[in-house]
Amino acid sequence: MNEVEIKFDDMKTLSECIDKAATHGYVEQFSVDENGLRNFDGSKHYLPDDVKITNFYRFEGNSDPEDNSILYMLATNDGTKGLLVDAYGVYSDQKIGAFIVQVAELHQQNSRPAE
Repeated sequence: MNEVEIKFDDMKTLSECIDKAATHGYVEQFSVDENGLRNFDGSKHYLPDDVKITNFYRFEGNSDPEDNSILYMLATNDGTKGLLVDAYGVYSDQKIGAFIVQVAELHQQNSRPAE
């Protein structure tokens, strides 16, 4: 899959980044439940090895830790591209965090050169 790096340098808010990501095909809204990553209507579920994190962006509130968030841009093995949003830091969702860690670890293992 050819990936195009999307520059978000000029994006200051989460909503601006979501809008820009949509113009690059990241239109699905994902969530995480006990079965893994799911699409918006729940018709598809993805396991960590079905998902690749193509990029992520952190947003920090100036004065309120509750304003901290992270936007994950994800691509699945069936070609679906979408976004997953979580709080960042103390208020993060443990299910999302655990899923993202699994995806990152699998990607790291799969990108290591064979010995």
